Amino acid sequence: MSLTVLDGKKFAGMVALGAANLSKNAAMVDALNVFPVPDGDTGTNMNLTITSGAKEVRNNVTADIGKVASSFSRGLLMGARGNSGVILSQLFRGFSKSIEGKETITSVDFARAFENGVETAYKAVMKPVEGTILTVAKDAAKRAVKAAKKSDDILFVMYEVVTEAKASLDRTPDLLPVLKEVGVVDSGGQGLLTVYEGFLSALEGKDLPAISPQAPSMKEMVKAEHHKAQVHMRTEDIHYGYCTEFMVKFEPEKLKKAPFSEEAFRNELNEHGDSLLVVADEDLVKVHIHTEEPGNMLTLAQKHGSLINIKIENMREQHTAILESETGPHQPVKKAESKQEKKAYGIVTVAMGSGIKALFTSLGAGYVIEGGQTMNPSTEDIVKAIEEVNAEKVIVLPNNGNIVMAAEQAASIVDQDVIVVRSKNVPQGMAALLAFNPSAGLEDNQKKMTDAFSSVKSGQLTFAVRDTSIDGIEISKGDFMGILNGKIVASMPDKEEAVQQLVKEMIDEESEIITLIAGEDASEEDTESLVQFIEDSFPSVEVEVHEGNQPLYPFIISVE
Repeated sequence: MSLTVLDGKKFAGMVALGAANLSKNAAMVDALNVFPVPDGDTGTNMNLTITSGAKEVRNNVTADIGKVASSFSRGLLMGARGNSGVILSQLFRGFSKSIEGKETITSVDFARAFENGVETAYKAVMKPVEGTILTVAKDAAKRAVKAAKKSDDILFVMYEVVTEAKASLDRTPDLLPVLKEVGVVDSGGQGLLTVYEGFLSALEGKDLPAISPQAPSMKEMVKAEHHKAQVHMRTEDIHYGYCTEFMVKFEPEKLKKAPFSEEAFRNELNEHGDSLLVVADEDLVKVHIHTEEPGNMLTLAQKHGSLINIKIENMREQHTAILESETGPHQPVKKAESKQEKKAYGIVTVAMGSGIKALFTSLGAGYVIEGGQTMNPSTEDIVKAIEEVNAEKVIVLPNNGNIVMAAEQAASIVDQDVIVVRSKNVPQGMAALLAFNPSAGLEDNQKKMTDAFSSVKSGQLTFAVRDTSIDGIEISKGDFMGILNGKIVASMPDKEEAVQQLVKEMIDEESEIITLIAGEDASEEDTESLVQFIEDSFPSVEVEVHEGNQPLYPFIISVE
């Protein structure tokens, strides 16, 4: 079996199977995150990105491969989430450009398209790091070019791409020390490999294991549960206020101590909420529950394995927003009605937690996108926000390192003046907003806002989702971790001890103000105790406290 010419319909099949294979393996890719924090979202982001691309292809199938590839690129571009999703979109943006205008392609064209994709992706990344998805893509493309010189068989070229991608992925720990230290391969590279494996299966005429059509997906069941829960409901009637979704990837050592029984697990969780859905197989369990105790649900689940794909939403806030949007009194202006004159400046920012969103609004943000850790907005989400803020000049604050590239991609495709201030966390975003000058130009504001947050110490308290060792610190799953400027500086079972250690690392003789943003998992007693500790230990430092209501992080801290 050989294939010397590739057309649009065959390529559309490759896209479909590549997307399906990534979707099937998204949880596994998520689990490869280096830091043991609840943000293993590489697989999720890449899956959502390629799903957007595959949907665009399904709507534009033709025998013309140039047109199909262009549709794929367009869908990826708008659906790109997280750095890995943006890089994936850039890889196929270059791939698409290489075969633009061609109805069919040869093995040489195919190999050059991979090569051009790599060149495009490297240009899109400000500081490319080897040992990542970029390296896997580069090595695989080089192998493709060599293979195309030997054979005109596109199937052979694709086989060589997959072979080298696997080998390159295995080498990533040798190029990136942190991967070797933690004992994993690069998650983005793994995600790309699953796409390439899907491509190869399609060319070989194979298919992936089918999902039973009789069984509704967790997403469909959750949608049904939410519909039932919201019909004719008043906000005050919501007894369990947090919609909590997560997955647990089983770990053999944990299962020895706490054997998993789906029925027993379901009964245990059922005591703490309603609208419970539990779907399990031999590798993992998916959970959806409405509860007042999201943190406790995660703790109960952790005894069986690693937590991944965590999503927690405040349903009371959501319900109130829905009612107000329908009936007032604070009905938002609909897009069709927003034909008023554009403002001179508009600021778009990203935040999770009602309190943090309110903080950014009070500081001058014109549009706050709900998102952040574990929930990265897409390029399209950011484009829509830029349009909705209705301003001549727009500044975007991503407030998360994994959203920066999507923000910059959005800024590059809108037809207006937009800059991105590369804030990587909430304290940096707040410092940047305080430095905004409405009388200054975009470039001047970009510099001043960036300078403003560069001196801010940013800390977060969160919990570990697995055992590991990083920078000489032994971390046990369930530990509370203090993270200072992206580096883990404390890990211990006690929440109070961990946050106190973090504060000690953050405050020095020059510190004047410490700002505490309390999350939904920080009790009033937790906050009061921390304030008392700071006042007793560092009497010259002024303490400010805000209720952020953010999930996953009991405390977000900044020191100036």
